[in-house]
Amino acid sequence: MIELTPSAPTVKDTMPKIILAVSLLLVAISSANAQQQRSGTKQEQEACSRDVSRFCRPLMDQGDFVILACLQQNRPKLTKACNQVLVNHGQ
Repeated sequence: MIELTPSAPTVKDTMPKIILAVSLLLVAISSANAQQQRSGTKQEQEACSRDVSRFCRPLMDQGDFVILACLQQNRPKLTKACNQVLVNHGQ
């Protein structure tokens, strides 16, 4: 008589599931971070839009962190409203 006993899952069986779970987690985290990057209020965005256009126009297609670095480099020239937005966000 042959006894069938459940065997422990092998690494070969569980690895694809682990990779899928980690991939889904990374996608979820990336999506959440992307949404947070643009979570400034409409008023905050309006406060800095002229400064971004004036000082950072060539960099506008390179992402939010590049724009932030540009604004920080031009800090003495920023409007008071935009400077306050940066201060409010710990920059």
